[in-house]
This record gives sequence, structure tokens and C-alpha cells, in this order.
Amino acid sequence: MIIFQYDATFEGLLTALFDAYFRRAFPDLLLAEKEPLPLFYDESHQVVTDMTKVERVWKLLSRKLSRSALSCLTYCWLSETTEAPMLLFRYLRKVTDAPTSIEQNFADPDVLGVYQLSKKVAGERMRVLQFMRFQKTADQTYFGIMEPIYNVYPLTIQHFQDRFADQSWLIYDARRRYGYYYDRKDVNEITFKDSQADFLRYGKLQDELLDKNEKLFQEGWKSYFHSVCIQSRLNPVKHKKDMPVRFWKYLTEKD
Repeated sequence: MIIFQYDATFEGLLTALFDAYFRRAFPDLLLAEKEPLPLFYDESHQVVTDMTKVERVWKLLSRKLSRSALSCLTYCWLSETTEAPMLLFRYLRKVTDAPTSIEQNFADPDVLGVYQLSKKVAGERMRVLQFMRFQKTADQTYFGIMEPIYNVYPLTIQHFQDRFADQSWLIYDARRRYGYYYDRKDVNEITFKDSQADFLRYGKLQDELLDKNEKLFQEGWKSYFHSVCIQSRLNPVKHKKDMPVRFWKYLTEKD
């Protein structure tokens, strides 16, 4: 068994691919640097992320994959699933070796696996865009918080920046304890020191932190939501499918 240890970044993964071809030895297992090695293995290689190698690999992939297929790589990586690194590594090796494009060869399990996983991440991104509810704070910042299954916030920044270009906003991932703040000019990654704050656990800001009219707008939205609901057409099963319960605690209309 050949093992590659890397820094668990996408750049590290691309460097590992470069090293594998240079060494003519391909890993059976990719491990993060802090993960313990198994009891039995034949060879271990420490991957040192190198941006020169990353750029060379990315240029190669850009020649062999379409823009949509390159996006699938990013989406798949942001799934943060345990199988994603080796799945991507096998896929990228096949892309590199193939004389023609393989991105539509869904008979290949790795091609299909990358496509299916990227679609799941894309679906979660869309749910964040659909269900994000902003609360206007006293300092005129719009605050939104959610706990997406996958690490999709990096994929939503452009949408929020375009949609709310003239407003300051902050979106926070309560699962991963980080977020992004837009100051009407730049977007920066942020974290909160107090991870036990109520608004991080329950998704609702305290009244003293809200704009003076925010509660009024929230009540108006809830009133509208309930007024357009047709009781005779309620379908709880479909409702939970279209609006998963895990999002409800962050939705104003579900208070």
C-alpha cells in the first residue's frame, strides 16, 4: 500500500497528483498530515504543497476539461466528505491519462461519482440561496446564519454580492464556525470568538442588536406567509421535502 500525506487542501491534492506522476507511484490512500498511518503499508510520501506544481496541473486540467467540469471539481471538494479526496484523485488521473475528454463518460464509476457528488453540493448551495433569511442589525448590517451540510458558502458569495451590492451583510456558517462579511466594497472571511453565543446556537439575534424596525418587518413577513397559505392544500410531506426541517430554526416564517 502506498500512502500520500498532504495538508488536506485542494492545492495539496493537485500537488499530490503532480508528485505521483513524477515519482511514477500512485497512492492507494490519501491522508491528512495529522492522521495516523495504518499499521501496515509499503511506502509513505509527504506531499509539500507547491503552487508552481498546482499551476501546471491546473493548466493541464483546463485544457482537458470544460468550465462546467472544472466547476464540478470545486463543488466535489467542498462537499468535505471522506471519499472526496481519493475520488477526485482517481478522476483527475483518468482525465490526465485519457487522450480525449472523459467528463461525459458516466459509465466510469469515478466520473459518475464526481458528477453525483457535485450535484448534491449544487443542490445545497441552491437551498442556502433560497432559505437564507437576513436580520437587519442596529448598525445596518444584514445578518444571515445557516448550517449547510456541505461547505457551500464560498459558492454563494458572488450571488449575495451582486444581489445586495449596496448593503453591508454578514453570512455565517454555524456548523463550520466561519462566515463572510461584505462592507459594500470587499468580502472578508470572519469568525466569532464566542462560539456559545445565543445567536450562533439558535440563529436569532437578541432584540437589542436589531434595527428598530426589524421586528416589525419580521411580523409583516410572517403575516404574509400565513395569509397566502391555503390550508386545504397543505401537503406536509412535500413541504418538508421542498423546505427541509433542518432549515426551519433559521426561517422567520417558522417562528
